[in-house]
Amino acid sequence: MPKRTNKIRSFHLSVPAIRVLDLTDRLGYQAARVFVGLGADVVRVALHENSDSAADQLHWHAGKKVVRHSGSVSDATLIELITEADVVLESGPVPGLRTLALRDTHPSLWTGIVHTVITPFGTSGPRREWLGDDTVITAAGGMAWLCGDAGQAPEPPPREQGTQLAGTHGAIGALLALIARRRTNTGQLVEISAQEAVAATLEIGAISWIHGQTIPGRTSGIYGHVAHRVFRASDGFLAGGYSGSPRMWTDLLAWMVEEGEAEDLADERWQDNDIRWRERAHVDAVVSRFTGRRSARTFAEEARRRALPWAEVANGQALLDNPQLRDRQFFVHSGTKGNYQDVGFGWESPALPRPVRLDEPREVAANEVWTVPRSNPSADAAEEHRGRAEANGVSTTGALNGVRVLDLTWVLAGPYVTKTFAEHGADILKVESYHRKDPTRFSPGMRLRPDAGFDDGGYFLNFNRNKRSIALNLKTEAGQELLRRLAADVDVVVENFSPGVLARWGLDYEQLRKINPRVVLVSMAGTGQTGPWRDAVTFADTLAAMSGLTAETARPDRDPQGLTFGLGDMVAANSAVIGALELLYRGEGGHVDLSQLEAMASHLGSAALESQMAEVVPTDAAARILKCLGEDRWIAVGGGTTPDTLREALTAIGIDAGHDPSDALTRAAATMDADALAERLQGQGIAAYPVRDGRELVDTDAQLRARNFYPTLDHPLAGSVAHEGLVAHLSTTPGALRTAAPLLGQHTDDILVEQLGLTPDELADLHNEGVLS
Repeated sequence: MPKRTNKIRSFHLSVPAIRVLDLTDRLGYQAARVFVGLGADVVRVALHENSDSAADQLHWHAGKKVVRHSGSVSDATLIELITEADVVLESGPVPGLRTLALRDTHPSLWTGIVHTVITPFGTSGPRREWLGDDTVITAAGGMAWLCGDAGQAPEPPPREQGTQLAGTHGAIGALLALIARRRTNTGQLVEISAQEAVAATLEIGAISWIHGQTIPGRTSGIYGHVAHRVFRASDGFLAGGYSGSPRMWTDLLAWMVEEGEAEDLADERWQDNDIRWRERAHVDAVVSRFTGRRSARTFAEEARRRALPWAEVANGQALLDNPQLRDRQFFVHSGTKGNYQDVGFGWESPALPRPVRLDEPREVAANEVWTVPRSNPSADAAEEHRGRAEANGVSTTGALNGVRVLDLTWVLAGPYVTKTFAEHGADILKVESYHRKDPTRFSPGMRLRPDAGFDDGGYFLNFNRNKRSIALNLKTEAGQELLRRLAADVDVVVENFSPGVLARWGLDYEQLRKINPRVVLVSMAGTGQTGPWRDAVTFADTLAAMSGLTAETARPDRDPQGLTFGLGDMVAANSAVIGALELLYRGEGGHVDLSQLEAMASHLGSAALESQMAEVVPTDAAARILKCLGEDRWIAVGGGTTPDTLREALTAIGIDAGHDPSDALTRAAATMDADALAERLQGQGIAAYPVRDGRELVDTDAQLRARNFYPTLDHPLAGSVAHEGLVAHLSTTPGALRTAAPLLGQHTDDILVEQLGLTPDELADLHNEGVLS
């Protein structure tokens, strides 16, 4: 097993820290925390009162300086701070954003500033001024609809996943703008809609409607497109299943046969995948009896030994004791004496190497906040990218124009990374093969449309637009040699093979940097390249279980049920994007050793700290999801409202608040249309939004339609198809959806001629030898 060292594998570490002015509310906390994780010099000015707990204060603001002020902060103070910043982050409802007002009154102030605003619903559209907290945002973006039990109220995922996604995309947008600034020497406005950030993180939630006219519903944590779920163990719970490669079933079955507990599953009929899928309830029942006779930890350990995708559903203490996370020094030591353990960051920054220690927020005066020079990395790489873009005839409207990416990924997490790069102008060379079949192309259950083939399945189309496909048989020596030659002239390589695969091809980081010294290698193993669990086989549900997120879905009256969409995959993808963008901004080569487990655990918010600190229970009303008029119709109503405020709002819209305004709203909502009630509540300053399903997101949501979140692309087989849109909107380098997903191998010859200069005869020989297949 490779031993972990504290050496960060990258170059030119003298880049000054990025200066970040943090003006966020809870909607944008994650954006500022990301920059802390990048070693930035983050200065916070709290523009609004908040009731954050001690655990929240430490989790979200450790490692920052906080400007002392009494009363409101003047425009003059803000202008002074903005002038010296690289990045300005502000979040909240549009009408209250101070920096947008200053942008109008002082346009010259922003010439070199990356100005990022994160709002509930964007800065345009009919609902741009609406309010939203995490519950409202996850309802508006379609995520709450997917969580919970059929016939019962939808549920937002635990630990404010909606606002964390919005903040993460805010940081990604800011990094993209910083990279563009190296080329243009100007800043720009970055705009994030939290609703869109959620809607872009549903996996099949909306694209099932786009491609198959079906609406995934709430299934108590049982996946609808893969055979995975939460199973009971003798002393706890396990997440796992038997989808994916055929081995996931055959090896699980072999284990059950060894133990004499396969029942009838060893019969020939159950070896047919279609039969197992149609009669999944029976298969799950037999597997449940098998897991139920064993302890969760023992079962998970044996499953890892057999390279099967199962994991114990870990609680908070089990997370802190996780040997993989401890070996990789994931946890942050925070507090005055470093005596608290908090979840760390989803990547390791060269500017903040592990182990990480973050002090409590430190108060400073407004005139003594910046302690480092303004960031100004070398522009060499930016010039190289600009020249490449111009040589290839590519427009310069994307922040990553001229960046070339070798994409060795499959399924969801890796393709989601390269999708983001492609949206912002990078040239993605996607390596595929008929000999290593991507399930999102070849699995019938992931095509989402009955008549689709491997070239026009809905899942693949959505996550692989803007890419070029090259077919390489990497089981051949010639295929591996072509891969090495391609890798010598790219900026980024992204891979999610098992640890050790690239090394066998001579493309591990140490070998890769010899042929391409400034390359950024992004490795996306489930648990990372090092540590005792490095060889663990993981799916999104097992990562959520390991991270502690699945345990958070339990209630006193219900077992944990996990999430039925690949949140962990997309959270990991966002972390990989951040790690790669940081190195591109710094102009360095480096290896982003991304652990998808660490990325998911980093999204637990203050959960780890809460288990170590005494907390005061808030007295304001919590957010709720209420039944409305019609079948399975619901409305999310935001929290943080006092009973008196709610009473006044209800009275204003003609609802008798009675003795208990919360109960009065529940009763009234059941008789009212969700959209109409949301409109009336928002008019009184109460955050609310109907709970959207996939069809409503695509076809009827007024805000998403006004902002064209589902643009169409023409595909040669599927025709005109809607796709989930961009999340980070950059004013000067906006990015775009340009081309539909490629046919398998569609660009093979073009790429090999363009990049390697192969002749027609050489191409013909390679085709005849089966190398390009």
